[in-house]
Amino acid sequence: MRYIPHTEQDIKEMLARIGVKSIGEVFDSIPKALRLEKPLDLPAPLAESELLSLMKRMGAHNPNPDEYAQFQGAGAYRHFIPALVNHLASRGEFSTCYTPYQPEVSQGTLQAIFEFQSMICMLTGMEVANASMYDGASALAEAVLMAARVAGREEILVSRAVHPEYRQTARTYVQGNGVRLVEVPFGADGRTDVDFILDNLGERTAAVAIQSPNFFGAVEPYSGLAERLRERGVLLIVVVAEALSLGILKSPGERGADIVVGEGQSLGLPVSYGGPYLGFFAVREKQFRQMPGRLVGETVDTHGNRAFVLTLSAREQHIRREKATSNICTNEGLCALIATIYLAAMGKQGLRETAVQNLRKADYLKNKLAKLKNHAIRFSGETFNEFVLDCPIPAQTVQEKLLRDKIVAGVPLARFYPEMPNSLLLCVTETNTADEMDRLAEKLADLA
Repeated sequence: MRYIPHTEQDIKEMLARIGVKSIGEVFDSIPKALRLEKPLDLPAPLAESELLSLMKRMGAHNPNPDEYAQFQGAGAYRHFIPALVNHLASRGEFSTCYTPYQPEVSQGTLQAIFEFQSMICMLTGMEVANASMYDGASALAEAVLMAARVAGREEILVSRAVHPEYRQTARTYVQGNGVRLVEVPFGADGRTDVDFILDNLGERTAAVAIQSPNFFGAVEPYSGLAERLRERGVLLIVVVAEALSLGILKSPGERGADIVVGEGQSLGLPVSYGGPYLGFFAVREKQFRQMPGRLVGETVDTHGNRAFVLTLSAREQHIRREKATSNICTNEGLCALIATIYLAAMGKQGLRETAVQNLRKADYLKNKLAKLKNHAIRFSGETFNEFVLDCPIPAQTVQEKLLRDKIVAGVPLARFYPEMPNSLLLCVTETNTADEMDRLAEKLADLA
């Protein structure tokens, strides 16, 4: 709806109804020292046609992202989205629906959530998935709290190769909950230091959290770690920030994970200035009652027809109240629907082919940059579609200089890792062309 302002007559009638003579009287409770005594320094009002024309002229100054070669990842990935995904998700039945407070009359919404849960279980190799979380960071934070509840212990070892913002979110969540996070270093290969983990497991250790592919793009070999942790009664939390990697990598469930969480943005959602996204959360069946959020199940109605119900909803406003496992109020319903449509459209083969393209294109660029003078690939571990490049000058300077050539050259890591001032985190997806990658290599060589 377009904005229609109140007329002078509207304002007089409203003031008369509440028994005051002026708008100023409405704010009498605010101390005079805090009131603005003069009008804001704003331009004169414009007619609607004039305003639209002004906004178009201003918008013309924005750079066109399609003209830039983009190599940014770090938890938000640019992938091709088939046209049918947004077309179907934009149907009125979907775009206007809300959280099913009356689940028995929300069969369409519940079925969509059920299909999402089923697909997440297939992707992660786990037995139960919830109806989605706010994002990958909050999903990890909830996983940390859940692990502490399940194990009855308060210490969580978290790899420093987990996305820094995910770790920061987890630290915020555990404040006041008696849970302690211990950071685990990473080695020269960019992978988590497993020896450090095994040397620092204690009687109070509830879980170990790692990310694979991790923040540096390295694939973590954690199958053996999972077995060692299970012997000590310690849970393994696996984070997946790049969901598309599950199209080619063996699933976390097959590799021994107890809790799998991650970000589903790669599954049909655009980068879109950082959101809204959706977090996924999957567990073993024996632990599903400790899982946060809501769970949709399949049953039959009184006539024997297939039906869907809200099987589990452990939030604090429902019957569990103070026994609730989380205060998550809802799930990212529309985002989860988009991911479901994307996965159904791509299918198992399409998802794998896209993942292979990511792997091969990233490998092409990595090998090309490894040959540049005064540059080096920082970590030796196997990667998916991201890797770290060490430059001869500060990475922030490299990024700023290449931006002038319409190249968005990754993420400078000094922001998160001060000991890596010259390191760039580069990402390549199926949307990058060989010409873009060759141009990046040429410009980096010129800078060197």
